[in-house]
Amino acid sequence: MAMRLESLDLNLLTALHALLEERNVTRAGERIGLSQPAMSGSLARLRRHFGDELLVRVGNGYELTPLGAALRDHAALAVTMVRRVFTAQPAFDPAASDREFTLVASDYAIAVLGEELMAQLKRAAPKVRVHFRQISIGAVDDSDTTLRAVDGLVMPHGFIADQPSLDLYTDRWVCVVASGNSGVGEELTMADLRRLPWAMTFRGATAFASAARQLSMLGVEPRVEAVVDNFQSLPFLIAGTDRIALLQERLARRVARMADLRVLPCPYDAVPVLEAFWYHPTHHSDPGHAWLRGVLAEVGRRVEAADPAER
Repeated sequence: MAMRLESLDLNLLTALHALLEERNVTRAGERIGLSQPAMSGSLARLRRHFGDELLVRVGNGYELTPLGAALRDHAALAVTMVRRVFTAQPAFDPAASDREFTLVASDYAIAVLGEELMAQLKRAAPKVRVHFRQISIGAVDDSDTTLRAVDGLVMPHGFIADQPSLDLYTDRWVCVVASGNSGVGEELTMADLRRLPWAMTFRGATAFASAARQLSMLGVEPRVEAVVDNFQSLPFLIAGTDRIALLQERLARRVARMADLRVLPCPYDAVPVLEAFWYHPTHHSDPGHAWLRGVLAEVGRRVEAADPAER
């Protein structure tokens, strides 16, 4: 169905986004400041436009039709892009701005960067806010779509290609075991890695622990007892057990005392971590985004200069 952009009512875009997110006419109306009758009218127009119900009643609530479900992420992205277009400014004054930046990052990256980043923002841009969204395998697999909808993604090299990036800091993988694990000596061996049970993060083809992906190439098939989708939970799956896990050293040193762990070098040449800030090319000329990249570069330099053993 060919349609000219000029003939579309962009108010219907915000209505569509709210309806697909809330799956309730009244709540969707409250979200965008429309009365229930006005929101019902918008839903009727959207149904006519798409030739689809979009929302169907099931029991006491509503569920999305297959088309509604397919449109949900597209509508969210479209609203984000329209908002970005109409809030663009020729210059950025950090001291006066109340802009909110959205960053997708792992709990590890937030633990390493978050304190220094928020301190820098407090000094230079006291009204600026940061919305940290937890990273997911889906967000990485479809990084182009993810980066269109947010200001950036903090992620090591090796997972995203063909997007601009800013290198932040380096880290290395270490192994962590419980302090009371008497089955592990002063140094780990490859035999230990084969023998001990494991706790791991993000298992699968796009697993975030690159050092874990190396194990199979070295002939080690870990006996995995627990899998978790964040790094900071791993220490508590190791404490008081005979399990082993891989952690980034800058995080491991911080949590080792709290969880009563020993931090040991990997018994193989684990690929190092090069953490970077990835963003979509459409952000490149945005003055506010350029300022944010400068702040992140400075924060990265400070992290790089810090000794992980002293944190």
